[in-house]
Amino acid sequence: MHVFPVVQVGGFNLDLSSILAIVVSGLICFVLAKLATRNLSIRNPSKLQNFMEWVVDFVHNTIASTMPLSKVKHFLGLGMTLILFIFVSNLLGLPFGIVTEHHEEFKLFGSTVVSQEYIDEHGGHAHVAWWKSPTADIMVNLGLAVVVFFLIHFLGLKMNRKHYLAHYFKPFPVFFPLNLIEQVARPVTLAVRLYANIYAGELLIATILLLGIPGIPLLAVWQGFSIFVGAVQAFLFTILTMVYISQAIVHEDH
Repeated sequence: MHVFPVVQVGGFNLDLSSILAIVVSGLICFVLAKLATRNLSIRNPSKLQNFMEWVVDFVHNTIASTMPLSKVKHFLGLGMTLILFIFVSNLLGLPFGIVTEHHEEFKLFGSTVVSQEYIDEHGGHAHVAWWKSPTADIMVNLGLAVVVFFLIHFLGLKMNRKHYLAHYFKPFPVFFPLNLIEQVARPVTLAVRLYANIYAGELLIATILLLGIPGIPLLAVWQGFSIFVGAVQAFLFTILTMVYISQAIVHEDH
């Protein structure tokens, strides 16, 4: 069983493995975007440029399916950021893991990562995992969902204030508490859905590794399927975000 390197800073518990993975995911997305747009060409585009153009077109069509075409360009950057960052984050823990073994109390920045009591209870040693998919951490996903939550309501108040506030009392004022519950449930379901799928995938990979050599074919199959799951979850998070934004900013007169 692995433990993660959690340290206390200013009263907050910080998981260093998650922070490291978030930084790496962001750097990969930045480098990918930079390389794809470095030498743009209409006549002789590179393979990476073609790939990025396909992603842009895919995200554009995805957003266009949720809101009027005139509003799509305002949210294309957000959609690209979400789908690329979440997809890369979902896959980060698949290729390898970084685990260190400790036989005595291990401290980091003055915080106890592994206590001597824990080591004694687990056969005289403990394993610290330094690498995982950031989206396998519920707090990372809640952070993404909370940012989306505040963005949705900010845009609703800014772009469609009158009808946005009125929708809380639709179809009848008595539905106001239910509409509030629905709004609060949205970021929770976004975060939990993403976390459950990615965490379960990494947990199964860890279980397959216990099989040793006989588990290699199964591991290859599951990692291939995990790429598909990671893509689907990135798409779902992005399109649901766009649906919620559309519901907040778009008003149709009937």
